[in-house]
Amino acid sequence: MATRKPNNKTVATALAALGHEARLSVYRLLVRAGHDGLRVGEISEHLDMPASTLAHHLRALVDAGLVVQEKHGREVFNRPDFQVMTSIVGFMTKECCTGVQLKPSAA
Repeated sequence: MATRKPNNKTVATALAALGHEARLSVYRLLVRAGHDGLRVGEISEHLDMPASTLAHHLRALVDAGLVVQEKHGREVFNRPDFQVMTSIVGFMTKECCTGVQLKPSAA
């Protein structure tokens, strides 16, 4: 989603990924960690989550475009894609309070 304009489908996919309590916890932790990200072991330690369970949730976040994984040697760093996060928030709020016109009823 980082390279294309958000739409209902891509935003719904991202929100669905965040709709699981464990994935939301992982994502919020990564947002707090900032641009440097965290290694899988660090996330596991912070959230007291088994590595196999964490791998499943990270895969969903990566597939949704919310998390980027970068390999440095044998370590995998996970960081949020802040551009995607910003585009989702913008998509959700860009028409805030613009009003809604009701269509005339066919009576």
